[in-house]
Amino acid sequence: MRDIGLTHIALPVADIERSIEFYATYAQMQVVHKRIDGASGIPVVWLSDGTRPFVIVLIQKEIVQPVLSPLAHLGVGCSSREALDRLCHQAQQAGVLLDGPQDAGHPIGYWAFLRDPDGHTLELSYGQEVGLTVEQATQQK
Repeated sequence: MRDIGLTHIALPVADIERSIEFYATYAQMQVVHKRIDGASGIPVVWLSDGTRPFVIVLIQKEIVQPVLSPLAHLGVGCSSREALDRLCHQAQQAGVLLDGPQDAGHPIGYWAFLRDPDGHTLELSYGQEVGLTVEQATQQK
């Protein structure tokens, strides 16, 4: 498979293991690549949910600045409202729930914002229909 189109986003993180745990818990992402960069000696990890050829690249840095914060965020679709509610309950207990869950109707759907260990924002959503919208737009061309 060739890499074409959007393949990744890179985020600076202060504690790479803590960030791996956060994205595994709330975005069902797993490590697909891990290394120490040869030139800088900095740990680098690629995370994927395995649903498409796209990764979040975590790069450990001493200072994390600036951060993705509302409205800048990463978006992850959940399998159901109930799954999103369970994750939000867990996030609330962990002190990382920023906003929601709330239903904004079509096309935004049911969503919530979480704060990762470095302050980056992760949106959990259900019913945004991004895949369907892209498919319909592609078929119209």
